Amino acid sequence: MPPKPWKVLSSRVNESFRIFNFRIDRALSPRTRQAHDFYVLESTDWVNVIPITSRGEVVLIRQYRHGTREVTLEIPGGIVEPEDTPEDAAQRELLEETGFRAGEMILLGSVNPNPAFLTNRCYTYLAKDVVRAKMQEQDEKEDIEVEVRSLQEVPRLIREGEITHALVLAAFYRFYLEYLPAMPGRGAVEKK
Repeated sequence: MPPKPWKVLSSRVNESFRIFNFRIDRALSPRTRQAHDFYVLESTDWVNVIPITSRGEVVLIRQYRHGTREVTLEIPGGIVEPEDTPEDAAQRELLEETGFRAGEMILLGSVNPNPAFLTNRCYTYLAKDVVRAKMQEQDEKEDIEVEVRSLQEVPRLIREGEITHALVLAAFYRFYLEYLPAMPGRGAVEKK
């Protein structure tokens, strides 16, 4: 028999920050009938964008991440502001972080970043036929370097541990295993 949902007895926001609220839920186990506290981060939804040029290049970004205290290689992305749709946010983040604009945006899907304690979803978009439209518009907390690489290099960058961000890996999973095989006349992709 599959697990049953837990009955939430109480829920309160303990602290609020710009990108998330810290919430404490007290819930009753349907199996043991015991109550337990659970700590949840209420967060707005996020977006990821795989920007690809008409020449089969992917626009990547390098930036410092405070959680791991490392510079990482990723794809553009960010939060969905309250006034945005996920696609609006994807277009905005792509333009701000890279200066590139998409010819077409295609939703590849969404994932729960970590349903154990996060409430949000991350939407992944494919930005086709991107072109440089203007200079980057980084805010005071960003220091982003744009890197244009051959799309064929991405599987190697993942295998060799240069791309390690879990949501970026999920985005490329959608692209390589779900979207690319369905494309008529798909381009060559490095396989090993």
